[in-house]
Amino acid sequence: MTRRAVGAARLGLLPPYLFAEIERKIAAKRAEGVDIISLGIGDPDTPTPGVVVRRMQDAVADPGTHQYPSNRGRASFRDAVAGFYERRFAVSLDPDTEVIPALGAKEAIANINLALLDPGAVALASDPGYPVYTMGPLLVGAEPVPMPLIPSRGFEPDFDAIPAEVLDRARLMYLNYPNNPTGAVVEGDLFERAVALARRHDFIVVHDNAYSEITYDGYVAPSFLATPGAKEVGIEVFSLSKTYNMTGWRSGAVVGNPDVLSAYWQLKTNLDSGMFDAVQEASVAALESDQASVREMCGIYRRRRDVLVDALRAIGLDVTPPKGAIYVWARVPEGETSASFTERVLEGAGVVITPGSAYGRSGEGFVRMSLTVPDARLMEAAERISRLVRS
Repeated sequence: MTRRAVGAARLGLLPPYLFAEIERKIAAKRAEGVDIISLGIGDPDTPTPGVVVRRMQDAVADPGTHQYPSNRGRASFRDAVAGFYERRFAVSLDPDTEVIPALGAKEAIANINLALLDPGAVALASDPGYPVYTMGPLLVGAEPVPMPLIPSRGFEPDFDAIPAEVLDRARLMYLNYPNNPTGAVVEGDLFERAVALARRHDFIVVHDNAYSEITYDGYVAPSFLATPGAKEVGIEVFSLSKTYNMTGWRSGAVVGNPDVLSAYWQLKTNLDSGMFDAVQEASVAALESDQASVREMCGIYRRRRDVLVDALRAIGLDVTPPKGAIYVWARVPEGETSASFTERVLEGAGVVITPGSAYGRSGEGFVRMSLTVPDARLMEAAERISRLVRS
């Protein structure tokens, strides 16, 4: 008697999740006794700010947080998000209709696909980009269409190169600045052009705003929703993970167009029971803090960025210091591919880096290195890579 396949057929459309594969390789090497330094995953290495932890401790002890939360979120959380957006971006949000908590950006992006895409619809996805931009549409029977991010354009997509028939079928467009994995930032009229294109072709822009507070060299990142007309055509996913060293807390928010948020909320009410109220209260503390911890983290990451960029340039790699996010995006040495260089660095230097091709076809020829390791280990990783390349 034959057995049916255990997994649904749709799972066969998905490659192994990038970061799960990185974790597997790290575990295997460490089991062999290799001293591995991982620059592969962007998970902050410093603690969550004390003001956030203390609010969480108080909230957990409060019996009022122990029951089912609301998918709409606590009023205090929605007010804090709206207040942050007003102070930081000069964007006005209605806390009742334009803010919904999310269990981190990954959950939000995955569920946005489920809420908004029908089979056969197109989702335009940054390439290279966060893998969920393409895997999410595949899971709902939609078609992810890559938008190459062009180095000569500052890693912005060329909207004029998107075929008309693709634009006519488009339902979503994913943008992300400061950008993962390239570290690129918006300094021109990209958001304005995206709004105009979305209006012409009646699709929704989803801006992944996970790194807006992690910037360098005087650059201040805008919100997509600050663009005139943006709220009419789009939403923004804001995450507390990287800004406040809260990756494990799973806290974020979807903000913007109330009709889109209503669809997202309708889906959420059928899938989960919302964010733990104590986490919402801790998030309020983060958003309403004096942001000194954020400035401190930007200083740490800037220092690490400079160390790594200098080391990579010294061995002849082409790399531009990023103005945002927590990664360095570097071209591989001549004659190498993203995969071959990544493998050589792992085997020869005991350092985990991420092949650019894992973020999409346009990432080929690059690698991503995370800045979320202590300074001494980062310097050691840079020295190991330098010795390997020079040898």
